[in-house]
Amino acid sequence: MDTLKSVLVPINKEGYRFIAIFAVVTLLLFMASTFLGWIGVVLTLWCVYFFRDPDRHVPTSEGLIVSPADGVVQVIERSVPPEELGLGNDPLLRISVFLNVFNVHVNRVPLAGTVIKQVYRPGKFLNAALDKASEENERHAVHVRSKDGKDIIFVQIAGLIARRIVCDLSDNQEVRTGERFGLIRFGSRTDIYLPDGVEPQVGVGQNMVGGETIIADLVAENNLAISVEVR
Repeated sequence: MDTLKSVLVPINKEGYRFIAIFAVVTLLLFMASTFLGWIGVVLTLWCVYFFRDPDRHVPTSEGLIVSPADGVVQVIERSVPPEELGLGNDPLLRISVFLNVFNVHVNRVPLAGTVIKQVYRPGKFLNAALDKASEENERHAVHVRSKDGKDIIFVQIAGLIARRIVCDLSDNQEVRTGERFGLIRFGSRTDIYLPDGVEPQVGVGQNMVGGETIIADLVAENNLAISVEVR
C-alpha cells in the first residue's frame, strides 16, 4: 500500500490540460505509427510525473524556514533582493535552488506570516542554472513578514524551457509554512533571501525537498525538538 501511494500521488491542477494534450497527441501518433505512439505514451507518463503534487511532512516548530522547492542548492551568496519589492540595495544571503525537469515543481511557502508584497516581472528565459538568471529572467518575487517581524523574500524564476510562472498569492494574505503557493512549468529556479544575521543550515550541492528541508532556524530552541505536519 505504501509503495502504491508513492506512485499514485496527486496531480497539480495546472497539469490537467497538458496531460490531456499529451494524451491526444499520443492517440494521433498511434494512428500514424505504433513506434511513434509508444514514444507518445512515454512522454505522456513523463508529463503526469512532472505535475505530481505529493504531500509533505512540514516542520511546524516556530521560526523554521523550509525550502520553497525541490532541487539542488546551486548558489549561496550575498545579493541584493529584487528591486521591484522596494527593499533597498543592502545585500542579503541568497540561496538558489535549481529544479530540473524531473523535480516536483510545486512551490511552497518557506515561513508563516503575511504577504507584504508580491510582484511579477517579465524577463528573459536564460538557463536557470546561470547565476545571472536571478537578475535577468522572468520572475515572481514575494515578500513575507513573520509575526515576529522577520522578513523573508522568495522568488520563482523561469528557465530555458520554463515559460510560465504560477503564483496564487496576493498582498496581505496570511500564509503557513510549507503551504503550496504556485508552480513553475518545465525546469526553473527558486531563490530565497534570509534575514540579516541568519545562517543557512544547507550547503551547495545539497538536495532539497520543498516544504520539508530546513534551510534556516530563526529560533535556536528549535534544534531541540521539531514537530511535523503532513500537507
